[in-house]
Order: sequence, then C-alpha cells, then structure tokens
Amino acid sequence: MFETAEIGNKIDKATFKAQEPELRTALLELQRELAQSDLAVLIIIGGVEGAGKEETVNLLQEWMDARGIEVYAPWDTTDEERERPRLWRYWRALPPRSKIGIMFGSWYTDPIVQRVYGNMSEADLERELHQIVQLERMLVNEGVVVLKFWMHLAKHVQEKTLKKLRKNPKTAWRVNDLTWKYFKKYDDFVHVAEEALRRTSSGFAPWHVIEAEDRRYRELTVVRTVLDTISASLAEARQHKRSKHLVPDRPQPAEYNIIRHLDLTQSLSRARYKKKLDAEQDKLSRLSRKLREQRRSMLLVFEGPDAAGKGGAIRRLTGVMDARNYQVISVAAPTDEELAHPYLWRFWRHLPRLGRVVIYDRSWYGRVLVERIEGFCVPEEWQRAYAEINQFEEQLTDFGIIVIKFWLAIGADEQLRRFEDRKLTAYKQYKLTEEDWRNREKWDAYEAAACDMVERTSTEAAPWVLVEANDKHWARLKVLQTVTRTLEQKLE
Repeated sequence: MFETAEIGNKIDKATFKAQEPELRTALLELQRELAQSDLAVLIIIGGVEGAGKEETVNLLQEWMDARGIEVYAPWDTTDEERERPRLWRYWRALPPRSKIGIMFGSWYTDPIVQRVYGNMSEADLERELHQIVQLERMLVNEGVVVLKFWMHLAKHVQEKTLKKLRKNPKTAWRVNDLTWKYFKKYDDFVHVAEEALRRTSSGFAPWHVIEAEDRRYRELTVVRTVLDTISASLAEARQHKRSKHLVPDRPQPAEYNIIRHLDLTQSLSRARYKKKLDAEQDKLSRLSRKLREQRRSMLLVFEGPDAAGKGGAIRRLTGVMDARNYQVISVAAPTDEELAHPYLWRFWRHLPRLGRVVIYDRSWYGRVLVERIEGFCVPEEWQRAYAEINQFEEQLTDFGIIVIKFWLAIGADEQLRRFEDRKLTAYKQYKLTEEDWRNREKWDAYEAAACDMVERTSTEAAPWVLVEANDKHWARLKVLQTVTRTLEQKLE
C-alpha cells in the first residue's frame, strides 16, 4: 500500500498561495452546510513520526471554524481508561452530529505499537483490526463520515526530518528518546502498519496514504480530500433524507414462542422466600466485595414488559451492595446530546470500572424493542442492531466484564392487575403512564420482538436469562441466585 504513495510530488509556494483562499472559503462553506445536517465527520490522522501530523491538525483548525471542531489527542492511558475496554476512550471522543472530530492518534495506534514490540500476537492483531472494521462500519451506518489519513515518509527522509527537527530549538522537544526508539523499528512499523491499513481500508472508510515529504503537497492533498469526501457525503445524505421514513413494525409471534412456554405459575411462599432471600443476599454482599478485590467488573441488564418487576429485583441486589461500587442507569428516551451521537454511545459512556457494577434498567435493546415497534428508527437500523449489539457485548466479555441479561416475563392479565394496583396506590401512581396503557395494545408485537431478540442475541458469552415473574418472590430470588452463581463461577 505504501509503495502506491506518490513519492516526489511537490507544490511550489506560489501555487499553494494561489489555491489557499479558494480552499479555505470552500472549507468554511462546507462546514456551515455540515452544521445544518445530521452528519458527523471523524478525521483520523496517523503515520510515521515527523511526517507532519501535528501540522496537518493545526492547519485544519486554522482554515476552518474551530468552534465546529473537536480535537482528541490521546496521550498516556489513564487509570480510568485502563479499567475499561480499549475502545471506551475513543467512544467518548466521537463527535456529535453537525460537528467535525479529529483524532490525532486513534484506535489503530496501540495495536500497531503492541504488535511491533511483540506484545500482541498476529491472531490478536487480526481480532483487534476486525473489531475496528466493525466499529467503523457501524459509525458510517449511523451517519458518521470517517476519513483516514496516513502520512508516510521513506526511511531516509524520516531520519533527515527528525534530525532537522531536533536541531531547531523551537521543534527539538518533538524528538525524544522514544522517537528514536520507534525509528530504529522503522521497517517493523512499516510492515505492521501496511498490513493494518490493507486489512482496514474499506469501501465505507478507505485509507488515504499521503507521501508527506513536501509540506504543501501534503496539506493541499488532505484539504482537497476532506472537501471532496464531505461534499459527496452531504449530497448523498440529502438524497437519503428525502426517502427516509419511520415505519412501526408489527412482528407476528413465531411458531415456537419461547416466552409463552415459560411456566408463569411458579411461585414461592413468603416464608420460604424470606429465608432464601437472606441467604442469597448474604452471598451477594460477600461476592460483590470479592469482585472489587479481584478487580473484575459486572454489567447487569434488565428488560421486560411494563410492571414486570425490574425495579423490585434491582433493589434486592443493590440493598446489600456497597453504594460506592454500583450505579443504576435508568434508560428513558434519549436526550438531545445522546441523539446527536451513534446509538451505542449513551451506553458505552457508562461502562463500569474494574471492581464496580453497572445495572441497566432497560438498555441498548430498546432499539430492537420499543424503537422497532413504535417506529422510532428505520427498519435498517433495528435490523442491523442485532449484530452491532452482539459485537458490543463481545468486546465487553473479551475485556473480562461479567455480563448477565434478564428478561422478566409476566402475563397480560398479571400486568393488568399490577396496573390497577398502581392506579389505586398513591405512592405507586407515578409509575403508571398513558404510554403503559398504549403499549398493552401492542402486547403480541412486543412479545414477538422479544422472542426475536432472545433468539438473535443470546450468545455463549452473554446469554439471556428468562425469569418467570408473575410471582415477584420467585422472580427476585431467581435473579439473585443467577447473579450469585455466576459470580461464584467467574471469580477465583
């Protein structure tokens, strides 16, 4: 791939100065149009040391309105970042719709460096690159224009450039021992980087390899590529927007309905429940502390119909856990900030640190449930969400996060009884809304969607646990027992 870079291209100063006003004006006009669109732009700047990456980032900020640009330049990995999956730090830095994000250093940097120094196997590198391709495909599907630039220098040119930078007192700080350490591994870096770029250069997010010896050539090439790519994406978005319409889905129950085959008559007497509850809560209290001691994190997901008892089951868990070590995320309609980012962004940002627990009272599965049924997303979005969710959860479990997903199932008659109880009980009335009543009219559709969800997202690493929840005692105990048994299996 690097041999295809156009070596020796030069642009004289007069040509550069003649084109600069037109290009700067075009960039600003494009930025204004972007600000009125639903697109976000992510520009990834990578390449060898001394190839002008810093200058390129500075140029883009200088030639455009900096108020619409966010630059993310990751340095050393912090403890907060180290205690979460590797991509967490980059998810937090994704630009919102109508903005431009520049990553000076990206999700490619660490895998390449680790492979060069033998800290990552070829198979692990392949796995990392596969995850990156999946991520970039999802971002593009979510309306993010991904532009990737690799600034390349031949070995002798890089050595000459680094010596020149070191000699100049104003730039000497940019060349340190680590820079020369990397230079000594030039051939290895080029080999690994070329393989990485080849495997991740896709039709939806191709790499642009630029011979960076001549500054003016490098800068004009980057600017023109940015202009052409964003212009084309905006034109395509305008066309797509005219044809985009939201359609509620009404799935029909499958021939075999796994939820209807649950035995919802299972129950426990209050005395037996109380005895078993105390025993399981004692276990959870101990195991949750052990979770922190062993620096493992846990993520619990609760889904189910309205009034299925999700909140009550969660309270039986949190009541015996250290409040400093858990967080309950109650998922409601997305905020404007959340809507401005890719769908999974709102969930990535709350992932637990090592030793901690995050509990989602409803979750990312809303896309294949409420958003599907109510028509809050287009069919392509909820249809591809199954694969995106599986990939997301795979990254969590690969990192070592313990993921347990509960579907609390109740019958339609039991739900009606609980609704009536809420209506008559003053301190429960806030739980009952007009939307809850409307959702009852779509009971069969929601149940069919839940069956699809379980079938397509119950994986070996993150299986669904179906809970018979007509009897609250039975449901709460089953949830507790599932959590404690899982922890006993996963912790040393």
